[in-house]
Amino acid sequence: MRPYFERMPEFGKALKESRLARTRESRQGLESVEAELAALRDARREVGLPTAEINKRGGLTIWQRLGYLIDPGTWHPLHSLYDPEENVEGTTNVVDGLAKIAGRWAVVIGFDNKVMAGAWIPGQSENILKVTDLAKRLRVPLVWLVNCSGVKMPEQEKFYGGRRGSGTPFYRHAELEQLGIPILAGVYGTNPAGGGYQAISPTILIAHKDANIAVGGVGIVSGMAPKGGFDAAVLEELIAKTRTMRERPPGSVATHFEHTGFFTRVYEEEIGVLEGIKDYMKMLPAYDPAFFRVAEPAEPRFPATDLYHLLPFDQGETYSVEDVLARLVDGSETMEFRPGYGPEVFTGLVKIDGLLVGVIANRQGVLPRGYPEYADYPGIGGKLYRQGLIKMSEFVTHCGRDRVPIVWLQDTTGIDVGDVAERAELLGLGQSLVYSIQATDLPMMLVVLRKGSAAAHYIMGGPTANRQNAFTLGTAATEIYVMHGETAAVASYARRAVKDKDAGKPLQPIADKMNEMAKRYYDTSRPAWCAKHGLVDEIVDLGSLRSYLTAFAGAAYQNPGSLCPRHQMLLPRLIRG
Repeated sequence: MRPYFERMPEFGKALKESRLARTRESRQGLESVEAELAALRDARREVGLPTAEINKRGGLTIWQRLGYLIDPGTWHPLHSLYDPEENVEGTTNVVDGLAKIAGRWAVVIGFDNKVMAGAWIPGQSENILKVTDLAKRLRVPLVWLVNCSGVKMPEQEKFYGGRRGSGTPFYRHAELEQLGIPILAGVYGTNPAGGGYQAISPTILIAHKDANIAVGGVGIVSGMAPKGGFDAAVLEELIAKTRTMRERPPGSVATHFEHTGFFTRVYEEEIGVLEGIKDYMKMLPAYDPAFFRVAEPAEPRFPATDLYHLLPFDQGETYSVEDVLARLVDGSETMEFRPGYGPEVFTGLVKIDGLLVGVIANRQGVLPRGYPEYADYPGIGGKLYRQGLIKMSEFVTHCGRDRVPIVWLQDTTGIDVGDVAERAELLGLGQSLVYSIQATDLPMMLVVLRKGSAAAHYIMGGPTANRQNAFTLGTAATEIYVMHGETAAVASYARRAVKDKDAGKPLQPIADKMNEMAKRYYDTSRPAWCAKHGLVDEIVDLGSLRSYLTAFAGAAYQNPGSLCPRHQMLLPRLIRG
């Protein structure tokens, strides 16, 4: 298949000086938002005890452990601003991302031992659920740095129980193992109760000499016989028991290495645990990337900095998504699928680090005259019409057949509406695309370049209950909402305005409420808000987008559950005709 893949048609145009000058203000807007987000991430890394204090106690922080464990230059953080419950700590108390360890991709997550010794807090279980889903979708190992003191007692009602509460990770770990996806754990510190289950549920347990894991910790065991209340005598007895148990805590290395054998290795030094994880990573199954490469890796022909001049900060401005793609994919080359059909979306094959990937993206601007063919109004890019929905469903199906992972680039205002659109079957075709996605069993990732709006956000690879979506990225221009704030205000208050007008009431109060609603929509769709509340898994600087695409492609091809020999693929042959 070398003639198909080695040299694909080039696309994209170099930027002229006039374009660079004209878009300077737009670039400044994007970079300003990126700087604000970077400051928020930096602040979150500093929560809890100072690093010097942890080091003085003889330990390493989560960030120091990650720095030693991960291959240089491969850390791709996710959920770095995620905090849906708006905790006073400003964190869910776990740190996670996609990275290489000993040359293999893994999903990596660890408790932040600077904050309450890594306690469970609100929002953490949802964060962990996202991470276990990511490992499942990409079929790569899950690596845990466990240092969990158990539940933050005063807020236990917010996260302990329920269908998606803090017990969920233990079932998710069992599910991964049953699918053949290993979980490696480096265990540090004291891990009682839920922390003990967090430490015991992985596949391989590697411990530091001072670690312990137990059904109940010192405080719990000391108070296991309630007496109906507390007085001075009860406290004296409690103090004595606590002192004794602190000297001999349950579940120490002596118990779980020598007696139960749960710990496979124990190390004197913290970094020894990390070296042990690296050793086990080398033992795990992983294809050499060359096995799947269809061509030698190549950089795009255009610089990534161009993206700041191509993606407009102003949501109303149009741009060429092909020019954006040309800054992200190998050699700025593609094989476009059905280029004359469904012009509102781009579909095609590209190479990322020499690996074959499908791309689906919204086009912007005015569409060709006479389109959509079922209506007497002009088509506008960003909106989906009949042909585009059919083309996407068809392309997804063929990618599933050929085992080609998919990257979605989304900037959409929704699906065409009105009775004409209903007669053109758009409602059913939108759900048909959802069905096609669900049928593929492919790893997919989504980048919301700007707008993620209406049902189109769901059906174009969105994260909502989508078992294929590995993770979703946003940019400094990202907005996610059911519809634009002003449109939502009209939908909510138009009839009320008619009634008040007919009743002779003043209209300004309605106008004030509409402005308030539009403002609220704006505030709750900003990039930082989307990241904090989990609408995206990370907001990424435009200059880092290609790196995340490379990580996704590398992880997706590392250990796939099924494959299609390249000489048996249909998509490239369908494209050539």
